[in-house]
Amino acid sequence: MQVIKFGGTSIGSVEAIKSTVEIITNSPSQVIVVFSAFSGVTNLLSDINSFIEAGKLETANQTLEVINARHENVINDLFDDGAHRIEALHTLDKHIEVISAQINENLSEFNPKEILAQGELLSSQIIYAYFDSRSLDASLIQALDFMRINESDEPDHEQITKLLEQTLEGNNCKYIITQGYICRNISGQIDNLKRGGSDYSAALIGVAIGAEVIQIWTDIDGLHNNDPRFVAGTQPINKLSFEEAAELAYFGAKVLHPQSILPAKEKNVPVLLKNTFAPERPGTLIQKQAFVKGVRAIAAKDGITSIKIKSYRMLMSYGFLKNIFEVFEKHKTSIDVITTSEVGVSLTIDDTDHLDKIVEQLQRIGEVTVEDQLSVVCVVGYFPEELTGQSAKILTALKDIPVKMISFGGSLHNVSLIINSADKLEALNSLHQHFFVEQKELIEA
Repeated sequence: MQVIKFGGTSIGSVEAIKSTVEIITNSPSQVIVVFSAFSGVTNLLSDINSFIEAGKLETANQTLEVINARHENVINDLFDDGAHRIEALHTLDKHIEVISAQINENLSEFNPKEILAQGELLSSQIIYAYFDSRSLDASLIQALDFMRINESDEPDHEQITKLLEQTLEGNNCKYIITQGYICRNISGQIDNLKRGGSDYSAALIGVAIGAEVIQIWTDIDGLHNNDPRFVAGTQPINKLSFEEAAELAYFGAKVLHPQSILPAKEKNVPVLLKNTFAPERPGTLIQKQAFVKGVRAIAAKDGITSIKIKSYRMLMSYGFLKNIFEVFEKHKTSIDVITTSEVGVSLTIDDTDHLDKIVEQLQRIGEVTVEDQLSVVCVVGYFPEELTGQSAKILTALKDIPVKMISFGGSLHNVSLIINSADKLEALNSLHQHFFVEQKELIEA
């Protein structure tokens, strides 16, 4: 059995939905298909939540009308026969009513995560109805019946496996459709795996059933060796290790949800990234494999804030770093990059929700300096100790760009550099020229 996930852009129009169904029906084996909400719908649902919280109920209802019209247009254009069209419109009415009740009833009953869940519930049911209209051997299962998170808002793997096994019992349909992103929490309430969570859903399902492969279909040809939005001439990478893909996903590659690699890596289930709009292209296969030495790809993430803590009390003392980490733990803020010296610690975060309180508490430990408008550039590959010269080549490529922090050695697969966001484009292009253009020219010469 395989797991196939399609993001919102893959089902962003009637033509895209039909193409997606053709991809699914070409699968030689039984598949579980995970769908996101239609493109842009989750953003609109999030807007409704914001409007409700701000007391702008009229604007929330107007946004709901946009969502209703969007789905109504898809339904009217997707179905040729009246019976399935009427069924799909009835399904739409039910979910629109759920959202309307949240907007117009007592605010104490407001559940923003229930509103967000309606996007996936609608897309999956509409597409299932389309499968049924074509007499395809399909069934619909509800992610809310088996996808669970624990008290720490992390997936409960044991429960997911047990409940999914029960849900699938006796289901011999070739195409089994479900939702990404949504789940229930430990209290049984509707919750979610956060943005990008449909990738995570697919990985969790794939691991739970012991899938042959987890396929993630998006609108580009897998992971590229640099960001194609900012660098010309990038190329998709045919194969990557789990470690390399995880670094790229975390440090800026938008194709893949960072957490989705972890379950697949732990159970050694390959992940295949493919382009819905060019299915003939090979995409990127992520699996356990022998590492290729040197640089494989470059990524960057914006919105980085650096925090420097300087204190001479750190010198020759123990427990100093523990005290710092406890501040971030208290405020549930993760650290991306860290470097240390005898009297100071520099680190970066991308979540500044609790920055003021963090700084206030760190000032009890030492002198604190905060800088924002930064980016982390991540050079990914395999850098074993015996491979010499890689750091020199990276810094040579960035010789005209001020580098504020360097992290090298914490991983064999990542060199991270903190720079001003204003220098990001120059850095990405310079690194690309140095590692993927000039070196290729040398090899071909």
